[in-house]
Amino acid sequence: MKLGLNTGYWSAGPPNGVEEQIATADELGFDSIWTAEAYGSDCFTPLAWWGASTKHVRLGTAITQMAARTPAATAMTAITLDHLSGGRFVLGLGASGPQVVEGWYGQPYPKPLARTREYIEVVRQIIAREKPVEFHGDHYDIPRLDGTGLGKPLKSTVHPLRGEIPIYLGAEGPKNVALAAEICDGWLPWLFSPKHDDMYRSFLQDGFDTPGARHSWDTFEIVCTAIVVPGDDLEACADFVRPLIALYVGGMGAKGANFHRSVFDRMGYEQQCDQIQDLYLDGKKDQATAAVTTEMCEEIALIGPWGKIADDLEGWHESCVTTLNIAGDPQMLRKMAELVAG
Repeated sequence: MKLGLNTGYWSAGPPNGVEEQIATADELGFDSIWTAEAYGSDCFTPLAWWGASTKHVRLGTAITQMAARTPAATAMTAITLDHLSGGRFVLGLGASGPQVVEGWYGQPYPKPLARTREYIEVVRQIIAREKPVEFHGDHYDIPRLDGTGLGKPLKSTVHPLRGEIPIYLGAEGPKNVALAAEICDGWLPWLFSPKHDDMYRSFLQDGFDTPGARHSWDTFEIVCTAIVVPGDDLEACADFVRPLIALYVGGMGAKGANFHRSVFDRMGYEQQCDQIQDLYLDGKKDQATAAVTTEMCEEIALIGPWGKIADDLEGWHESCVTTLNIAGDPQMLRKMAELVAG
């Protein structure tokens, strides 16, 4: 299992100390560094800025929100970053959710799987640069058939450094995870629990079994972010994770339409999720946070004394995850590098 550094998405401003963390990750031989976006900072600008100071790590987005850009705009950026990084770029895509897609970008959300399939096909056509791009699907129409009639198929003026740039998909639901295994080069899980590895493997196998799937287990990448909070007091460490779980389970989406909550439901925490969601949506965020159990935190995070973290890492080593994405100061990154190396 390799290591990656996830810088995440910004809150009020750029994360403190991130340049030193990136330099440490590059020095330690981390596989990759990753940026994200929600509805504040974008993911490409920090990746280009910070990535310019690196020499070895791959540079990935986890994730680029598809609603934020047309497939052509995303492909143009991918080609540009791949050139500037010397072929180190990885394009991580994701559908996001209706709150952001409709509420922030003003784009339609229905049929996200079908939209994802079309989006990736267009991006790949542009990057391959084999011929002028023509695509007429249910969601993307290039050139537009209902426009002025002046549009014509075009081909990128820039020749790609690589005819194929790796595309990973951020996915949580069973069908979306299967789609990642079918049409992408990697999967970017979120809220992943190694204790339920068999469940995830079954979702991925459904994708690999689809006729025309691009990869098998041997060549598919699974780059997963895990929260790491070391400390002697387990409950105090869990307290750092509880607000995040409360937010995603209780505050993301709505009742009956919260994909993050569904992840914990599939782990067997439906009763706890009902309580957390009810409290959160009722404005009782502190109580919702307190309702997140330590066991729920341990499902997705490495918390507690370093000895416990070392023991818990065995489950990640044995899981389908190929790269573990972490965040932390240089000292913590060095310690995790030692533990993962064994």
